[in-house]
Amino acid sequence: MSLTSAPTPEFRIVPTHKLLPHEDHDSQRSEPLIERIRAEAYMINPPIVAPMDDGNYVILDGANRVFAFSALEYPHILVQVAAYASGFVELETWHHLVCAWNKHDFIQEIKELPEIEMVEGQHSHAIAHIMFRDEQLFALLAPVETIHERNAALRQFVRVHQTNAVLHRTALNEPHENWRLFPDAIALVFFPRYQPADIMAAAKHRAFLPPGVSRHIVHGRAVRVNFPIDILCDMTTSLEAKNDFLLRWMQDKLAKRHVRYYAEATYQFDE
Repeated sequence: MSLTSAPTPEFRIVPTHKLLPHEDHDSQRSEPLIERIRAEAYMINPPIVAPMDDGNYVILDGANRVFAFSALEYPHILVQVAAYASGFVELETWHHLVCAWNKHDFIQEIKELPEIEMVEGQHSHAIAHIMFRDEQLFALLAPVETIHERNAALRQFVRVHQTNAVLHRTALNEPHENWRLFPDAIALVFFPRYQPADIMAAAKHRAFLPPGVSRHIVHGRAVRVNFPIDILCDMTTSLEAKNDFLLRWMQDKLAKRHVRYYAEATYQFDE
């Protein structure tokens, strides 16, 4: 696939309730986000969604933004539609950096989880692996036979460090590079791979993944969009009228050359 062929983003304004998460929301991220969105005049980065066969959309990225819109009772939300079948969406996995905690308490909390066994070393049937800063590696085992059962076990596990530690997502595979960038990190958690069908099923059947595990790479992702939020939370304007406004807004942005495409991978430092 040529990155230069990434299409112009497809924006839609859709009912907020038609967006279905495939993962639990992250309270460490969503609660501050609610207050931030309440005070903001513009939607900066719209969630990325894929259409489902029942007329709903699965949230590929931006579940916490959608949760915030739902909590604020905003009826509509701006999304970027990116179908798996388009060829411009890749599904990868985040790693979790567990920070600002200690190894002993982390291990003790895991051992108290029902039906999850922690064994030293690598295991082909593990639901996750943990590499500690001292390079000791553990595998987490659970009696699961389906993706849904694996997701349930992983939710129990992730809740441990989500509630007791500071959680950071990372795509860096090299532990030492993570230790260098996050000096208070105590462990690096590796998760198994998922397929698009797993994401769709998790949303449809509410068999959620833990927060911050799936990682969708969308070629042609729109950022710094700055679409007015007052249009989205307006209760009196119809959805059709809002999408008409969106089309005119997009046409104006393109006509004034306000849209710039970067084919190379980038890092954004003002998130």
